[in-house]
Amino acid sequence: MTTTGDDRVLFDVEYDKRIATITLNNPSQRNSYDAAMRETVGRCLELVAEDDDIVVVVLRGADGVFSTGADMNNAYGWYGKADGSAKDPANAQAKSRPSQRRRLAVDRKSFGFYHNLMGFPKVTVAEISGYALGGGFEMALMADIAVIATDTKIGMPATRFLGPALGSLHMFFHRLGPVLARRLLLTGDIIEAATIEHLGVFTDTCEPAAVSARARYWAEKVAKMPADGVVIAKEAFRLVEQSQAYQGEEVASYLFHAYGTNLQFAPGEFNFVKTRAQHGTKEAFRLRDEHFHVPEP
Repeated sequence: MTTTGDDRVLFDVEYDKRIATITLNNPSQRNSYDAAMRETVGRCLELVAEDDDIVVVVLRGADGVFSTGADMNNAYGWYGKADGSAKDPANAQAKSRPSQRRRLAVDRKSFGFYHNLMGFPKVTVAEISGYALGGGFEMALMADIAVIATDTKIGMPATRFLGPALGSLHMFFHRLGPVLARRLLLTGDIIEAATIEHLGVFTDTCEPAAVSARARYWAEKVAKMPADGVVIAKEAFRLVEQSQAYQGEEVASYLFHAYGTNLQFAPGEFNFVKTRAQHGTKEAFRLRDEHFHVPEP
């Protein structure tokens, strides 16, 4: 096991198999991640990209959960301190939200991680179980090969408090199809992977107990391919997707996300950040789900 400097991210390389493994190791928070944790994952991916002896990287989460995405315990903490807090403490309270320019700068950097993963030069295999929500769902969809448990909860619930123009829109429409993408983004619904198995969104949908073994099977299968051929193929795949599906993605993703984090809420609409400040994160999530629940006829 290679030390990453952050025990919430584990990194291991099996050179005899030509396989690396990155494990999100924050189980107490369902493997959600903050900016520092995501940057550590990014550094591990760079090590894989630069190592000629690695062909495949497996992305997984500890304790049977892939990832619930960005840690929302401090929603604006991703953007640093409030405007003016460093230079003008007296003005800090007047500006409780980050400026639009700050949002754009941070989101441009944040989405660089997802763009790099989407165009990663080595093969990515995702071992998905438990939950794959928000950024965790995006990573699952970006993987070249994704093995998912039938009972895994997937979706983009953050659209319920940041708006539907959230995340890598081009990727959602390309991988999910326009009908399912609209459904998940416009409702924030969380669904089970088994309900969309017939759509072929994921490579392999299996019983929860089989996920690790199946992910390992696919990783070892791909690792036997010619390393140069795999890298050339990945670049060819990226060119095709960029020309056919992802034009404008690198700007649209962070631009819409930055705007989406600055919504104004009308009376009666659910404001997650305000609710979390009043009631705490756990209760805010409960109240969010209560607010958006509509009984089916």
